[in-house]
Amino acid sequence: MSNKIWLSSPHIGNNELQYVNEAFATNWIAPLGPHVNAFEHGLQEQTKSSHAAALSSGTSAIHLALILLGVKAGDAVFCQSITFSASANPIAYQGAIPVFIDSESDTWNMDPVLLKAALEEAKQNGKLPKAIIPVHLYGMPAKMEDITSIANEYNVPVIEDAAEALGSNIENKPCGSFGEFGVLSFNGNKIITTSGGGALLSENAKMIEKARFLATQARDSAPHYQHSHIGYNYRMSNVLAGIGRGQLEVLSDRVAARRNNFERYKNYFAKHNNAGFNIQFQEEPQGYYSNRWLTCIVVDPTKNKGLTREVIRLAMDEENIETRPLWKPMHQQPIFASSKSYLNGVSDKLFENGLCLPSGSNLTGEEFDRIFNCLDIIFSKHS
Repeated sequence: MSNKIWLSSPHIGNNELQYVNEAFATNWIAPLGPHVNAFEHGLQEQTKSSHAAALSSGTSAIHLALILLGVKAGDAVFCQSITFSASANPIAYQGAIPVFIDSESDTWNMDPVLLKAALEEAKQNGKLPKAIIPVHLYGMPAKMEDITSIANEYNVPVIEDAAEALGSNIENKPCGSFGEFGVLSFNGNKIITTSGGGALLSENAKMIEKARFLATQARDSAPHYQHSHIGYNYRMSNVLAGIGRGQLEVLSDRVAARRNNFERYKNYFAKHNNAGFNIQFQEEPQGYYSNRWLTCIVVDPTKNKGLTREVIRLAMDEENIETRPLWKPMHQQPIFASSKSYLNGVSDKLFENGLCLPSGSNLTGEEFDRIFNCLDIIFSKHS
């Protein structure tokens, strides 16, 4: 069988090893060190954020943001429904109550109309949420101007989950810089990686300082080990930050490659759409710029001669080509089945018909040929 084509594999550049070797040569192996400081500075520059804390994961960043906003057991937190579970799990860590908001069809992200309706109902009930968590799905910016405007109207802070959106922007304002907090992820499948890692962004220096304190086990300033707060082991190591520094240096190249993947897929599917099919994409609204972390398509069988997402997924799997359905919405997840949700059917349809295609920045021409040959066979059987 041919080698596996992955959905989104790591893509290492030229300088990561140099920084890692430097960490070993200087014995900066333990958490913290010069690479952590330099990586945080680089993230601040990239996202135009005043402060950044490099952490062990995007999940830990969301968790710390909730803690810093005073979210406690019984509090409500509004969260986008179509997302990876890491956006919602930290709400449960705090014993808080997730409330899920469906998507609009333009960007596939949190619907401002539903958000306002949910906030108004919560206000009438005398229990506004402690935070709102929109997500930039697959790198496509959410409607942050509308979301933050509505959030400000009700005086509810926004935790902006930009885990998939480093390098994306709205009118040149980087994703991650719109909310009270911004969250990034450097998991192995992200547009850049530190193997595993994340970051918390904010304009509030005191909040980031406290995040760093909590992330290093909340050790008080004392000659002995003393703790006045519950702490967490959430800091990024100096070694992994060295990888991150090298990855940041090639971020613009990785974004360009993934955007080129999107255009290559779009040009490919155009010939089939011209032949009577109707494969749809996640399109950029005016002024929006997506890093195109993953290229995603929607395959409605009623518009595609009975062809379904699953037919494509299974046929590609037979050829050792990884694809994946869009995120299963949180309101459909068994663990959150009893949670309150504000729904309009958009995320349900996206999950039913949506598919993520191989989108790595290191895809080769030969691999694209394999992908397109497989798709040609699939379409020929439904013509």
